[in-house]
Amino acid sequence: MYSGQIGTFSSERRMEIISKVRFFLSILVCLDVLSGIDAVFLSKEKPLQVVGKYGNFTWPVRDLDVTINGDIVLGALHMIHERSDNMICGRIMPQGGVQALEIMLYTLDTINASPDILPGIRLGILAKDDCDRDIYGLEQAVDFIRGSIANIGGSEYKCKDGSDPEMHLKVIPGVLGAPSSVTSIQVANLLKLFKIPQVSFFSTSPTLSNRDRFPYFLRTIPSDVNQAQAMVELVKMFNWTYVSVVYEESSYGIQGFNELEKLLKEAGICISMTEKLLKDSGVASTRSYDTIVRRLLMKSNARGVIIFGSDQEVGDMMKAVRRLKATGTFSWIGSDGWGGRGLAYLGKEEEVEGAISVQPLAYEVKGFKEYFLGLRPRTNTRNPWFIEYWEQIFQCKYPGSMPTPYNEDYNKTCTGDEVMKEEDFDMEAQLQFVSDAIMAFAYAFRDMHRDMCDGRPGLCTEMDPVDGEQLKEYLLKVKFNGLAGQEFEFLPNGDGPARYRILNFRQTQPGIFQWDTVGYFKDGQLMNISNLKFRMDEPRHPESVCSKPCAYNEAQQFVEGDACCWTCVKCHSYEYLPTKFACQACPMGTLPNDDKLDCIAIHVIYLRYTDAIAIAAMVLAAFGNLASGFVILVFMKYRDTPVVKASGRELSFVLLVGIFLCYSMTFILVSTPNAITCGAQKFGLGLCFAICYSAVLTKTNRISRIFRAGKRTTKRPKFISPKSQLVICGAFVAVQNAIGVVWILMRPPRTVPFYADRKDHQLVCGDAVGAWYMIGFTYPILLVVICTIYAILTRKIPEAFNESKYIGFTMYTTCIIWLAFVPIYFSTANNIKMRIATMCFSISLSASVALVCMFTPKLYIILLRPERNVRQSMLASKTTSSSMGCKPNNYTSYSSTCRIDSGTQSDEVEMTQRIKSSGSFSSAFSRSTSATQTYSNGTSISTQTLDSIGQDFDDMDVAL
Repeated sequence: MYSGQIGTFSSERRMEIISKVRFFLSILVCLDVLSGIDAVFLSKEKPLQVVGKYGNFTWPVRDLDVTINGDIVLGALHMIHERSDNMICGRIMPQGGVQALEIMLYTLDTINASPDILPGIRLGILAKDDCDRDIYGLEQAVDFIRGSIANIGGSEYKCKDGSDPEMHLKVIPGVLGAPSSVTSIQVANLLKLFKIPQVSFFSTSPTLSNRDRFPYFLRTIPSDVNQAQAMVELVKMFNWTYVSVVYEESSYGIQGFNELEKLLKEAGICISMTEKLLKDSGVASTRSYDTIVRRLLMKSNARGVIIFGSDQEVGDMMKAVRRLKATGTFSWIGSDGWGGRGLAYLGKEEEVEGAISVQPLAYEVKGFKEYFLGLRPRTNTRNPWFIEYWEQIFQCKYPGSMPTPYNEDYNKTCTGDEVMKEEDFDMEAQLQFVSDAIMAFAYAFRDMHRDMCDGRPGLCTEMDPVDGEQLKEYLLKVKFNGLAGQEFEFLPNGDGPARYRILNFRQTQPGIFQWDTVGYFKDGQLMNISNLKFRMDEPRHPESVCSKPCAYNEAQQFVEGDACCWTCVKCHSYEYLPTKFACQACPMGTLPNDDKLDCIAIHVIYLRYTDAIAIAAMVLAAFGNLASGFVILVFMKYRDTPVVKASGRELSFVLLVGIFLCYSMTFILVSTPNAITCGAQKFGLGLCFAICYSAVLTKTNRISRIFRAGKRTTKRPKFISPKSQLVICGAFVAVQNAIGVVWILMRPPRTVPFYADRKDHQLVCGDAVGAWYMIGFTYPILLVVICTIYAILTRKIPEAFNESKYIGFTMYTTCIIWLAFVPIYFSTANNIKMRIATMCFSISLSASVALVCMFTPKLYIILLRPERNVRQSMLASKTTSSSMGCKPNNYTSYSSTCRIDSGTQSDEVEMTQRIKSSGSFSSAFSRSTSATQTYSNGTSISTQTLDSIGQDFDDMDVAL
């Protein structure tokens, strides 16, 4: 009904409203009914007419108040009576009501007795009862603005006799209270119209911290924002993940729940259910409380319950817990509205046992306990409700007391001398805040008096009346040590310091229960928490979880229809948990770390120089390079000797270069994969073999063509000269170069990660994966096959032309190596490291076979039998032949037993030299061009062809 928007009215509109209110007050003063203004035009509820054994009476009595005159009078609202379900006011509230009122009076006496605080100024009080109802409290607060209204300008209205209405009303510059947040909100909206500062001592709603909406509201107690944080920290301390929340239907409860909900969500704590306790809209029935408890019992795993409410409502809920036999089922965490308050736990100790309450940190006001225990009805006349309190405490009727709906049933008469035992006295834990509230006003008045009255005792005109705007500024700056011995000052937003104590309601001895301090909450952290106890037979507080936390390698899958419960699903070996709700496969090349929270890269594997198999391959290749280099040097040194000439010098050097490159490829294959090395591998693998086998193919092709041509014709075959052979060999190599260039252009060299399985991470050249390298080997394999075929075709060539035998042996062995390599290559598809190593060995072995088979016999003659490396040792004379037992066969033919150094000569050279050694070489061939030469193995060749061979070697000798 009353919102903060009232404060947005223009000054003219505000004056219009005040003027109308003043008009009503003036008329009512003339009619002598001013004291009943609240009942006439504001009250929504009529006083109850009670008929009792003491006669008819009205309940409650609205005009009861505590009035203490002074130079400055403060207003005060207290919760003297509790709420009732069928009346405006219920029974006396001993702790937060009467005790709060008395601590205010006790502090007021201390202030007035001190000459240092307000010199020459007496502070007064006008205290009213709000019965824990916001509308009723607002009605009572109207008395606090009467003086402000009466002092606005002169009166335009006259009484019937023509006189001005007399309105000698004291201006109230500030108000203490109200205790309840919902009442404080209503009262604050009214007081701000008149710029009257309000200091509450029990109102904790976060809404009241809004300085724009409530600019004149301050409080000595901290906001519920901090209280909610402390409660959530307790939940986290217990490792609860599944809790229920019960809150009252009021600004206090709703705002507290909103903060709780936000903080619980941030902490990952699930709310199983929420229940609302009826308050502002009425008083809940017994059935309503039973329904709430039944619903709580339905969530059996949520044994932790947070209750954000007031003592009366919580007390009724605890009765429902007892009725439904749920005692000991729940572990309660309570707000300051009910923790430590008798209405909540007295008579319900077993139900409340184990509860933990967050209470604003307050200390006992020194001397108050003795003061309160010394009060008696006959002497405490300034408190009109004290006799009612006395009757309720001792369950007796005090003589001459005012009738109430509750004291009619007391059959015993009070003497007024009853003694309250100290152990039976349950003092309100937060009385310090009441004392600090009135002390804050006193010190604000002191500072104002010093500034405005120049230190003169008494109230000066500058402070009469007190300006509310100035008073607010002085209040925000006060700093003092209160009667509890603690330093106090407001926070910048007008809230009290955020300090709490943690209370635990427990059974110290069988049947003896009490609230004990077990820790503190300061600066956003729990401190010194110890000795927490749930129940005497169950010291540890129970678990409150719907589902146990999943293991580090398990994901939570929520149960359908319940956002708080889940099942745990184990992640696979190669999955991790980016969130706790789903497993996710790690990217290839990574594995989950130990806690499954992230993926870590697998160590990259590739063939390194330091690997044992790489070292073995490089050692073999190094020996091969040395050996091939040695042969090259020997052939270069002896390049003009018959053996080197006879071996086909140019093609021999080409073959040696190819062999050297084959060995060198090992070092490129073993190197770290990158674009350069990968390109070198793609181009070099086929090239080195193409060079080798192109030279061998050229040799075997030349021999084959010579002998095939000799069988058919006497003409000399074409392209058998050294230059022709080099061109042919170069053409064969060019084919491989073309293949390499096209391959590189179509698939540029690059490195790629290769994963044989989930645990593997290899760095390889892109074409090393799959069968792409076979592109480089295809053409050399074709050359090998052709060379082998030629070796087979020339196997019947006369023994004198036996270099083909070494070529054949080389090709047969090479075929065996390649037949073994190809299946090994494809079987190592998942281990590129082993594939590359196998390739290195195969290449080196192929080169070694060619080097050993083709060049060892020649090195033997050159180095170990140099006497045979002369032209004369290669010529067969008749004399020599005869002396050796060799007989000519058809003039120029010698049997196989007469062969000289055939193992070191090429077929052409040997034959040519034998022909040239015949004395009738020229005449024989010139006379008979169609003659043929037949050898012991049956092979025949035309003499014209032999002449061509001889002439070719003559040319070769000249050229070299």
